[in-house]
Amino acid sequence: MSQTSTSKSLSSTDEGAAAHTGDQGFSTLGAYVTGGAEFTRDTNYIEDRITKEGAPGSNGEPGWPVEPGRYRLIAARACPWANRTVIVRRLLGLEDVISLGQPGPTHDARSWTFDLDPGGKDPVLGIERIQDAYFRRFPGYPRGITVPAVVDVPTGQVVTNDFPQITLDFSTEWTAYHRPGAPDLYPGHLRDEIDAVNKRVFTEVNNGVYRCGFAGSQEAYDAAYDRLWTALDWLEERLAGQRYLVGDTITEADVRLFTTLARFDAVYHGHFKCNRQKLSEMPVLWAYARDLFQTPGFGDTTDFVQIKQHYYIVHEDINPTGIVPRGPGLGNWLTEHGREVLGGRPFGDGTPPGPVRAGEEVTRGHGAA
Repeated sequence: MSQTSTSKSLSSTDEGAAAHTGDQGFSTLGAYVTGGAEFTRDTNYIEDRITKEGAPGSNGEPGWPVEPGRYRLIAARACPWANRTVIVRRLLGLEDVISLGQPGPTHDARSWTFDLDPGGKDPVLGIERIQDAYFRRFPGYPRGITVPAVVDVPTGQVVTNDFPQITLDFSTEWTAYHRPGAPDLYPGHLRDEIDAVNKRVFTEVNNGVYRCGFAGSQEAYDAAYDRLWTALDWLEERLAGQRYLVGDTITEADVRLFTTLARFDAVYHGHFKCNRQKLSEMPVLWAYARDLFQTPGFGDTTDFVQIKQHYYIVHEDINPTGIVPRGPGLGNWLTEHGREVLGGRPFGDGTPPGPVRAGEEVTRGHGAA
């Protein structure tokens, strides 16, 4: 097991915490917009991998060995990138081998905090901030302190925060610990297509909403807005004739799109000015999103209250009052979607996951029920 960092050039990140803080031209806490500039996401992460027998990754990334009980996933419910990892962990049944720590929905310029846990500390790691796990491995870590992150419990050190790879490794490296009936979220014969779809969805939709919300000029916003809606129209057309994004079962591609769609009407439509239409006004995408939401693993990991608290409180330069809107209503997430007529088998030859693990449930009143 190598503990050499493979993170690349050093710069600040956007949503992970410590976003632009202290940089010339930015305000203090919650500064996300650079005047006159388009938003550019820092995608340089700690690229270490957790692999079978600790083998290095295909591009030479340092490897840590798969070991049940050794690692703790830190994933805030509010964060779409972290929400992906919680969904995949649940779909695959990895709850008994990878524990879950969940910071609260807000953070300051330093780090996400465990303010919802008794005593304000993570009960396993014993730390108040995820920043502490980063600093234990990289003292003075200069990049954004992001979630999701996987922490090595024995040492208390962060292993990786490379969120796109974390879920792929859950699917491909932890297979010995998947539950019976776990779906294949990254089937070999569809990987090229999944990768291509994921690339477009990330650049144009997952990150596209942020380019709109954090645009520093009208020109940057207009360009981001046009790109976002071009991609959403493409998805509306693609999903009109097929139940899932790639193939006839749920895959990694659906997980990655879902977490953005789940936040669209509650946050991105208004807060990020992605307001050509609401998701609920796009018949195909809205039905698709409801289909996934009503599938075990998706809606039961979605906390709308924490989602809204995160964006509307943390992004002070966009919402300086910190007022969190009470709407929109959520009951429509549970209405019939009608997507069964397109065929498809949500879990392929597998089965749905069982009930949410005790202690990991979405707080009553925070979901759509």
